[in-house]
Amino acid sequence: MRLGYLVPEFPLQTHIFFWREIVALRSLGVEVHLLSTRRAAPDACKHAFAKPAAAETHYVFPPRWLTALGTLAIRPLGTLRALRYIAGLRETPLKKRLKYLGLLLSAADLLSFAKQHQLDHIHVHSCADAAHLAALCRLLGGPSYSLTLHGDLPVYGTDHASKMHPAKFVSCVTGPLRKQVMSAVGLPAERAPIIWMGVDTERFHDAGQRAHQPGKLHLTTVARLNAMKGHRFALAAIRKAVERGCDIRYTIVGEGEYRPQIEETIRTLGLTDRVTLTGTQSEDAILELLKTVDAFILPSVGLGEAAPVSVMEAMACGLPVICSIIGGTPDMIASGANGILTPQEDEKAIEEALVLLCQNVEERRRLGQAARQRALEAFDARQTAGKLLAAMQGK
Repeated sequence: MRLGYLVPEFPLQTHIFFWREIVALRSLGVEVHLLSTRRAAPDACKHAFAKPAAAETHYVFPPRWLTALGTLAIRPLGTLRALRYIAGLRETPLKKRLKYLGLLLSAADLLSFAKQHQLDHIHVHSCADAAHLAALCRLLGGPSYSLTLHGDLPVYGTDHASKMHPAKFVSCVTGPLRKQVMSAVGLPAERAPIIWMGVDTERFHDAGQRAHQPGKLHLTTVARLNAMKGHRFALAAIRKAVERGCDIRYTIVGEGEYRPQIEETIRTLGLTDRVTLTGTQSEDAILELLKTVDAFILPSVGLGEAAPVSVMEAMACGLPVICSIIGGTPDMIASGANGILTPQEDEKAIEEALVLLCQNVEERRRLGQAARQRALEAFDARQTAGKLLAAMQGK
């Protein structure tokens, strides 16, 4: 199979899970051609795969103007269908629909690439404008396409039916997202499969380096520094747990616009000697951290979270995870069995979970071992890539 694999602004720091899927698909015999909307900033991804991946990626914006115009010129009927598609986006403001006329040139560039490399199918890891791009390419005479939905529908714009109904399928990374697609768009269940993003469970594992000292707990969060990731709730709960006698350290990995607020919260709560902000880290550095800390925490809130791959990585490394009930986390974690789920913004519930893990080493070990088993059964990248390939092949 010759597959076009389209990721917007590739590669970014969080795109490590796409790279794992690409590697897994290639191991299954798929000829994967990397596609993206536009180039990411040169320093946008710290992982080792970034430079070689960017070098082999075809970017459709800015389009190859002569190629795109020539492609449109020899396909008048396809161009007319594409223009009708744009005009029919009734949920999209007129100003943005006019902008999509420029997107048509990128779609023509994509079609030219697809013809040149004889692509059988294009899979798009987005349901925003990149999905419109694939739909326009199809109308111009391009290959079939499919989409993956990674978060709540409102995050990905409007006119979802226009993008999704022509798609071969729309894979959803969680059950709740599948329900949104079926309800809001009207896709049948068989065209909205649940397919997780995966983790390399052979690489991410528990190396047995943890000291497991009772009364001491080293926590980490790996996420961009954004208000919706809920760092402030973890910090408030840590303050309370420390006042109850727990010796807690907290390493925050990631970067983002919310850093000043997090730093101010750390100072206000008197946690400067307990909390470390490392900034963005490579996969190797994150893996080494996960092998040495005692637990992982992600108290996200609001819209946008679905099936956090950072949680899968932590579980694969045998870590007990404290996670808010959001998106698909109840599908990932059975609270009390292989992790701990807390209501969103519930600092008291987070505090109790921290105290439990800090004081009870055996519970820490038990939850960590069960988390590792859950990751092996559900989150292995080779298994999830196999499911995606089967959907693309109509199996």
